[in-house]
Amino acid sequence: MSRLAVLLASCALLSASALTAGCATTNQRSEQQALQGRTVVITGASSGFGRGMAVAFGQRRANVVLAARRTEVLEQVAGEVRSAGGRALVVTTDVGREADVQRLAQAAVAEFGRVDVWINNAGVGALGRFDEVPLADHSRIVDTNLKGVIYGSHVALHQFRRQGQGTLINMGSAVSYVPMPYYASYVATKHGVLGLSNAINQELRVNGERNIHVVTVMPYAADTPWFDHAANYTGRSPRQVLMDPPQKIVDAVVRAAIHPRREVAVGWKSKAAIAAHRIAPGTTQAVAAGVVHDVQMRDAAAGPPPHPGAVHQPMATGVGVEGGVRSRMTEEDRRKAAGD
Repeated sequence: MSRLAVLLASCALLSASALTAGCATTNQRSEQQALQGRTVVITGASSGFGRGMAVAFGQRRANVVLAARRTEVLEQVAGEVRSAGGRALVVTTDVGREADVQRLAQAAVAEFGRVDVWINNAGVGALGRFDEVPLADHSRIVDTNLKGVIYGSHVALHQFRRQGQGTLINMGSAVSYVPMPYYASYVATKHGVLGLSNAINQELRVNGERNIHVVTVMPYAADTPWFDHAANYTGRSPRQVLMDPPQKIVDAVVRAAIHPRREVAVGWKSKAAIAAHRIAPGTTQAVAAGVVHDVQMRDAAAGPPPHPGAVHQPMATGVGVEGGVRSRMTEEDRRKAAGD
């Protein structure tokens, strides 16, 4: 077991109350009763968590507004949503552009009359030493991951105030608390997302707006196409340890849409990492840094030449909910052990 796994496991007991709170689930029938006919906007809906969320909300008979840069892929997702029993609207959107996000909100209201849940899920990243990742990539990551969340939160809150209620879900990460090397601008944006959500929550609280909820969902690393879409300047194949299946995060977001809480750390690894960081931040960061360095820079197989991934332009590949990263890592490790 890795040093990170040992640390997280030892801290899991200290976050037992959080774990208990996360264990309560509702069955799909009761979730359908809560979500049927509700309008849910999802950015980054063409793959990964976003695609999984879209289908999950469709299964619960919601109206699902699908936003991403890949129109053709969104049309495929819309077909899955409709087959699952929901209604779907496709709005091609680059969340780093304020005008696109404004148009997304207007289209959702024009089609369905309101927005009940807005999920800021779109996100990109870059792997590599901070000073070896081009500034253009860092800037674009901030545009998508942080400014996109600011734009989405802004239009969603305006709509919620007109309606008198609504739930905003911003996708953070375990790295919203625990930084990791070789993900610098991604980590910075996820810290920013958590800070933004908490600041908005403070404003809602002091102004007595109890029917508007802001949730930050913080998963651990999951096996989605994100790793293949990320810009990569490491010279190594992208990988991470102890990856979760994306369905775990999808289910957590659906629950958060029905039972919103200020922060939702998904799974024992995320909960324990955050708990460990609160108790011993220096030790937690040191262990996390060592593990990520070993996994990504020492143990990973040789990768492709440096590339910007989907940071600036969408990629044709990687359209599923799962990314196949775990199976690829297993095969790379097998070849390495065999001396291939």
